Amino acid sequence: MSSNKQSSATPTVSDQAFTRTSAYGTHAEPTYAGATSFLRRRYTKDLDGVDVAVVGVPFDVATTGRPGTRFGPRAVRAASTMLAWCQPYAWGFDPLDKLHVIDWGDVFFDSGHISGAPARITEAYDAFTEAGVIPLTLGGDHFVSYPILQALAKKHGPLSLIHFDAHCDTWQDDGGRIDHGTMFYQAAKTGIVDPSRSIQIGMRTHNDDTHGYQVLDARWLHRHGVDRAVDAIKARVGNHACYVTFDIDFIDPAFAPGTGTPVVGGFDTHTALELIRGLAGVKVIGCDVVEVSPPFDHAEITALAGASVAQELLGLIAVSQ
Repeated sequence: MSSNKQSSATPTVSDQAFTRTSAYGTHAEPTYAGATSFLRRRYTKDLDGVDVAVVGVPFDVATTGRPGTRFGPRAVRAASTMLAWCQPYAWGFDPLDKLHVIDWGDVFFDSGHISGAPARITEAYDAFTEAGVIPLTLGGDHFVSYPILQALAKKHGPLSLIHFDAHCDTWQDDGGRIDHGTMFYQAAKTGIVDPSRSIQIGMRTHNDDTHGYQVLDARWLHRHGVDRAVDAIKARVGNHACYVTFDIDFIDPAFAPGTGTPVVGGFDTHTALELIRGLAGVKVIGCDVVEVSPPFDHAEITALAGASVAQELLGLIAVSQ
């Protein structure tokens, strides 16, 4: 980490994804132009000295409804140009002054051999854990969290999961499915996640069995609010290694229509951001923002919500190190 700051004054260079001279700091360039890396970070596969790698996983064959999240990483990167000209206002500092953040690009897999995609994703994330780099993932449908968790658990052991979603994603299956609604059942069953110190927030769909996860559903959160939810999350996960996964459909479709399985009765964007800010102090070893589906978006508001959540996760990582 470093405090080396790059000025946010009048820009003198464009395409900072390729031309920036420092890995640190925020330096504005026109929001409507230039290479659209996440927050104008440098595109590179070099992990030397890196704190956080932003990684796209353009995978959506696990969807059970509307497709399109394969376009999510690109859309979130493009929307992030609206945020890249200055620091996030709520943290009181610029996470990019403290963290060496790169845009690693997208995980490649052969769409003609889709059964091999989970292993390719895990293989890519093995490299991040080996290098001590925290991955911030842009999905992709929510299944992509599962092969990521498999990689991170190799290093950290059974993980605590902090899961924001309209769906529990713990419906049972036979263990052989590539499905974005069953992977956290499998994560608990195979031991890569410890449900006894994991928590799910915002659920608006029914499942008879929690499989050991603590569930704060939408009614609970609407009644008790952000502060009570943050207290409950921190009490549940303690000081264990945590993975934060954020399905954009946690946010109500009035504020995030561009997703595959929208559920009404959710939360506004402010509530989502406040929840993430409140998690300062938890031990974050990885995180993702998933299920942004641009074909169903309007005026890029879902992509912008996804980019904003991801930027707040960088703030969370910066205060959690």
